[in-house]
Amino acid sequence: MSRYAEVLLPLPLHSTFSYEVPFDLAKNITVGSRVVVPFGKKKYYTGIVKSLSDIPPGNFEVKEIGLVLDNGKAIVKRPQLQFWDWIADYYLCSAGDVFKAAVPSGLKIESETFIEMSPDYEESPEKSLSQREALIVQALDHAAKRLSIADIEKMTGLKGVGASVGPLLQKGAVIISEKLVERYTPRRIRCVRLTCSHGDNDRIRDMFMAVKGAPKQEKALLALMELSGSNRKDSEPAEVTTEALRERAEVSNPIIHALAEKGIVEFYFKEINRFKYDGLPTTAAPRLSEAQAIALDNIHKSWIDHDVTLLHGVTSSGKTELYQHLIQFVLDSGRQVLFLVPEIALTTQLTTRIQKVFGDKVLVYHSKFSDNERVDIWRRLLAEKDPCVVIGVRSSIFLPFDNLGLVIVDEEHDSSYKQTDPAPRYNARDSAMVLARMHGAKVLLGSATPAVDTYYKAETGKYGLVSLSERFGNAQLPEIQLINTTRERQKGAMDGALSSTAKATIDKALNNGEQAIVFINRRGFSPVAVCSRCGYTPRCECCDVALTYHKAIDSLVCHYCGAKYPLQVTCPACKEPAVRTEGYGTERVEEEIAETWKEIPVARMDLDTTRCKEGHAGLIEEFSSGKARLLVGTQMVTKGLDFEAVGAVAVINADALVNTPDFRSSERAFNTISQVAGRAGRRSSGSKAVVCVQTRQTDSPVYKFVEAHDYLGFFNYEISQRKQYSYPPFTRLIHIYIKHRDSRLADEIARAYAQRLRTLFGNRVLGPEVPQVSRIQSLYIRKLMMKIEVEASMKKVREILRSVYIGFHECGLSGIKSAIVYYDVDPC
Repeated sequence: MSRYAEVLLPLPLHSTFSYEVPFDLAKNITVGSRVVVPFGKKKYYTGIVKSLSDIPPGNFEVKEIGLVLDNGKAIVKRPQLQFWDWIADYYLCSAGDVFKAAVPSGLKIESETFIEMSPDYEESPEKSLSQREALIVQALDHAAKRLSIADIEKMTGLKGVGASVGPLLQKGAVIISEKLVERYTPRRIRCVRLTCSHGDNDRIRDMFMAVKGAPKQEKALLALMELSGSNRKDSEPAEVTTEALRERAEVSNPIIHALAEKGIVEFYFKEINRFKYDGLPTTAAPRLSEAQAIALDNIHKSWIDHDVTLLHGVTSSGKTELYQHLIQFVLDSGRQVLFLVPEIALTTQLTTRIQKVFGDKVLVYHSKFSDNERVDIWRRLLAEKDPCVVIGVRSSIFLPFDNLGLVIVDEEHDSSYKQTDPAPRYNARDSAMVLARMHGAKVLLGSATPAVDTYYKAETGKYGLVSLSERFGNAQLPEIQLINTTRERQKGAMDGALSSTAKATIDKALNNGEQAIVFINRRGFSPVAVCSRCGYTPRCECCDVALTYHKAIDSLVCHYCGAKYPLQVTCPACKEPAVRTEGYGTERVEEEIAETWKEIPVARMDLDTTRCKEGHAGLIEEFSSGKARLLVGTQMVTKGLDFEAVGAVAVINADALVNTPDFRSSERAFNTISQVAGRAGRRSSGSKAVVCVQTRQTDSPVYKFVEAHDYLGFFNYEISQRKQYSYPPFTRLIHIYIKHRDSRLADEIARAYAQRLRTLFGNRVLGPEVPQVSRIQSLYIRKLMMKIEVEASMKKVREILRSVYIGFHECGLSGIKSAIVYYDVDPC
């Protein structure tokens, strides 16, 4: 009897696809198996089997599964598939989008298009090539082999080579083919073993006779027997690497090869996991203070009635020490722990602290790892059932957990937990709570400045609430000084990025042997270039944004599409040599600080200095060890980093945080300033740390709450505003984005959507509007906003939105086929 499989593909499609299981593969396939299937005319993709059935699908041709991978063993478990479906339903995307984001690229074999020269091609006047086509043909001819489109683009420097393939095919100049590409390369080590069976003493005696008179070979044979334990009858021989044998016997490779030539040993390869921490725990979980011990007890009590508990602890109150005790409790019960952090930067310090307590039970997972490393961690979790703790960023929620007992979300307020592009646009904090519920696990959310939505749920009893209101070791919260930059400039006390007050504060800390942090949430040298004569500002050709000047590469850069442009002193508008760079970014602040404190080493932490895999770790180590005493950084320096000797912090241009056109701007500003202030004074010392907040609006309520370290006051102020204007947590927001290359069509489609949705949802629909950045990568953007009741079914909303989208396609709405329409649920 034939069997049929419903296969999920890593494509933005809203359904699975039916395939017939070949008879010889039927025994080696199960739900969650990885299979390679044909799709379309020529392409092949790796899919995941979602279900199996003996009932043939409808009246259409069913293709066969081409290949079953991993001997049919499931690489995705049933709870994961259910979790993927929930994310697709809630965040209004396809399950294929979730699959593509969840599984490491190394586990997704795909066919790739390759191009080669046609052996029969001869150029003629009828088939003449354009200059672009000639460059492609020249590259293929020079390579004398098949090349991928990426290879051709790299060789020629051209972009969009794929668009030129069609004309070249019509002219008979090239041939295209598809080839399955395996991106995962297992790590293998070379091992050596005796050729005799275990316990064959006669054969072993013959081996020693064969090496008699060759002392180094005899030494190597003895070392191999010792390392493998082959002379022990009560156990099987252990595996021995050639490297270990060389070190123990103190011999070279030719000596071991000589043993192989005599038939005494043989070589073989063994696959190993790349991520293996061999260190043993060096310390126990830290001793808790009285306040911490009370908080730990309250967390356990809270979990009796609530699956989710919020730990509201001020900065440097010792939340990480509590986490370690909770991890120990869960590991001792034989279960797994997921420890989520908002950014890779945090994993560096956390991993070291957690590994000291839990050793090789700690795994780390984030995007700076290679595909091969991520696949190895995925396979390790599949293969091993031992309790472990995974420290990772938002993508860690997709790992194949088997027995999850606890999810810790550190810095739960952080917007980095929200994926913005591409789909699925999920919030890892909220998704992790659903994942925990599916496993019967508990959740602990930790923050010094909880998200307003989270604290509201804790205050109203949906979540448990535990407070830790004092810093560890009697350290004091820093003093906050508000500095009016307008007044400072009028007095002549501010001629650069830092006011005289901020400079004096930093100077005092440095003279006391302490360190200082300068925070500015703009990278680059200058945020804008402008003509001083006519006011012309260079803008990106593809995006509706001003360009940022980066001095290190002497170029203007678009921070949306990455395009680079030369800085031209002569204004293209008025033809005068009057283009100047204005404003401050991290590069310029770093340069100014280095000039002010010439003898003090300065480090900079932003996206430009942390692109490489070890970038974060190197900078954190440099500052933690005191090699750098001044640190300039963007929001990366606010993310829960633990520095012992910071005595001063300066916040430059705090108004840029407060004045963002977003209902969360006050919350984001309060959290960011409070968090960066929390890096100061984390250890008890003789003097109180000082934080200088530079602003033109010292009377803003947000700054007053920051100055008083008054989270509850800020929460009460903010929640009243949210209730008055029906914003979360009192409603659920959905942003609908329409993108099109034609601005007129983008407007028409957006208006059609607004009109149709208002007939279905009434005044819950707002817009359309032109967003602050109205064009990115040559696509014009229009936005609608929906305010949906919290108790409304997102699955039902999804069905309605999907029917509207399909309805527009069926009625042939102008431009809809070339438009991009997507949804952002619970935007941050």
